[in-house]
Amino acid sequence: MSARIGELVGGCASLAALLEVSAYPKPGNVHRTRDFTDTKYEHFLAGSVSLSARMMEIAEKGRETRDWSKLGLGECINSAVADMMNWQKGGNVNLGIILLFTPIAAAAGSVMKEGQVDLDELRSVLHEIIQAATPHDSLNIYRAIDAAMSTENLGHSDELDVKNDSSKDKIIEDRVTPREVFSKCKERDAICSEWVTDFNITFTEGYPYLMGRLEEGSNINEATLDTFLKILSDHPDSLIQRKKGLSEAKKVSERAKMILQAGGASSKNGMKMIHELDEELSKENGSLNPGTTADLTAASVFLLLLTDWRP
Repeated sequence: MSARIGELVGGCASLAALLEVSAYPKPGNVHRTRDFTDTKYEHFLAGSVSLSARMMEIAEKGRETRDWSKLGLGECINSAVADMMNWQKGGNVNLGIILLFTPIAAAAGSVMKEGQVDLDELRSVLHEIIQAATPHDSLNIYRAIDAAMSTENLGHSDELDVKNDSSKDKIIEDRVTPREVFSKCKERDAICSEWVTDFNITFTEGYPYLMGRLEEGSNINEATLDTFLKILSDHPDSLIQRKKGLSEAKKVSERAKMILQAGGASSKNGMKMIHELDEELSKENGSLNPGTTADLTAASVFLLLLTDWRP
């Protein structure tokens, strides 16, 4: 039984990443009609496929044990990053997704019944799993981030900087857990914030908005695109903040809000504005790429699929 559930969770993870990257024209990001110079749509497709094996594995572990400290979240994240790099040559295409999906997949394996999950139960177990993660998980997460991200995209930290080798020694010496690590960077990175708020944006903003748009009759492309814009409008993208500063990130968020007010992806005027914003952001060579928002959108789609919704 656990193997079948693991396969289902792994499949949902890959499909969620595929649907998110295929949403178009997702402003400032790679999508099915937009490539970057070195990172292209096909790299993201390959990275999405690479997710399934590790998400299946961690879901099966979540099914088989209640000792969450033995799950090996960090090891799974590190292995998933290695898989991502082995499957394609476009560099880091889904580290953020891996960081978000791994604890969700572990919790989903534990609570799934008859092919779907109850989201309240999922979030409760997710909280337990994150609380139980160990310093060894932190060390593996550091290794994964170090392997996937450049200093330009990651930024610098005065404490426990990923690019400083002494940080790894300090994690073990001081027994620093992932939750403690992410607490230190929650103000400058939305993914870190998710880990210390029981995935608040994903569960209380992204998924409900996505589900609402679908119930109103939008197709999955429109609903995913509008969910991306909704998250972006309410939360200035932390990747843009690290590259260009908070002021520039807020400007992009304001544009997203204006698009939604004009009707979003399901309206002619809204779609025109989306295309215009995509063109403008894409001219900045990735410096105005709302990549963290894309990861949060993917996590919202992952929840949708785990509730047994299908395109």
